[in-house]
This record gives sequence, C-alpha cells and structure tokens, in this order.
Amino acid sequence: MTSTEAPGSAAPTAVGAHLRSVAERDAAPQFVLPLVVRIERADPPARTDALETAARAVLVLLSDARAHGDGEWAAAVRDWQDARIRKVVRRARGAEWRRAEALPGLTVTGDRAEVRVHPPVPLDGWPKDLARLQVSGTELDDPEPPSAPPAGNPVLWLNPGLTMSAGKAMAQAGHGAQLAWWELSAPERAAWRDAGFPLSVRTAPTDAWDGLTRSGLPVVHDAGFTEIAPGPTVVAEGGERFCPLPGPRRP
Repeated sequence: MTSTEAPGSAAPTAVGAHLRSVAERDAAPQFVLPLVVRIERADPPARTDALETAARAVLVLLSDARAHGDGEWAAAVRDWQDARIRKVVRRARGAEWRRAEALPGLTVTGDRAEVRVHPPVPLDGWPKDLARLQVSGTELDDPEPPSAPPAGNPVLWLNPGLTMSAGKAMAQAGHGAQLAWWELSAPERAAWRDAGFPLSVRTAPTDAWDGLTRSGLPVVHDAGFTEIAPGPTVVAEGGERFCPLPGPRRP
C-alpha cells in the first residue's frame, strides 16, 4: 500500500476503518490534519521536545470527546481517517500564533515546545489564518544529544538513515503515534490518555533499525514526495506500562 503527501506533510500507509479498498480511500474527499508549532525567533524549542509534543498533540486530538460519536469534530476526523492520512506542520510566532490559537483546536505543551493541533480540514480548504503560515523554516536543533528514553515509555524510533527537517519529522512522529493508537483497545487507550500520553522520540541505533522494521510493530512508510525517498520512517514500540504493543523490547 502506498501513500501520498502534500508539500510539508506526510502520510502513513493505513486505510480508514470505514473503507473497503485503496481505490475507495483514494476516491474519498481528502482531508489534512494541521499542526502548528510555535517557533519564536529568540526562544525556539529543542527539536526532540517539538517532535514528542507533536506526537502527543495527535493523540490528544484523537482522544478528545469532540472527535468521537456526535462530537463537533467527529465527522471531519472520520473523513480524514477514511482517506489518506495527511498531516501538515506549519510554524507560527507572535501574532500568527495568537491567530492560530483563536481557531478551533488544542494546544499541547512539552518541556518548552508548544504545538497546536486543529481538527482536520479539506486539503484545499484551509482557514486563511492557517493557510498563510509557512511550512518551511521549521529547522530546530537539540542543544545536547537526547538522553536514553525513560524506562517503560513507548518509543517512536526514527530511521537512522534519514535526514529530515523538524517539520517533516514532527509529521512522521505524529503518524507513528497514530498507528500505535489504532492498535490499542479502549481500556489501553484510556490508560495512556489518563497518564498524559508519555512517549519518547529517538533515532534508532543503526544496527537495530532493520530488526525493528521486521518486528511486527507498527511501521510508518513515507511515499517519498518531499525530502526523502519512499520507505520506512518510524517504528512505534510500546511501553511496559502504557501503549502495549507486540514485538521485541527496544535495543
């Protein structure tokens, strides 16, 4: 199964639960999940903090009551998940960020990162205050190499052979979190949510990557339309307490 993406976005290879075939999925109206990361010139977040916050933002949206049943976002979320799963990360600062905050959505914070996730919008129907935000310019760095993931946390392992902008990697981490979410039962989802969605995003050791992709764990496959060639980008590994997933423990 392949996936497509718009500039600055990415999509995991998964089909929504309500469609029976790839052809039906591709014929459905296409939606995108907007993610806005706050990047102030004088105080940008660390890269790993931004990636982890983006992944949690996707989970917060998926678990919100407004995204289910007769909730105000439920129809848009269903339409989005029934088509190709697209996410686009844009950056904002100052007045741009304040305008984004005024739109429907949720703001998720990390150590210092702030990411606002909005309910899905039609691919060609972005609200003007989001459409005017830039996709480029999401280059972020870690002041120091990230520490080892806390014991027991789910981990989203990034492909060590890829170089991605922070925005691209944030979208990929969000895909990994979403694929993990889809694998869980309702009680497992509730436990993870109630704990605040603890997770880590790290680059996998080079010698462990191939084994991770063959482990039976959820794997994000990028279509290769922006920045990178087609192929696997993220493996989602469950934790000991939250987000239990089948497969080997982390390397």
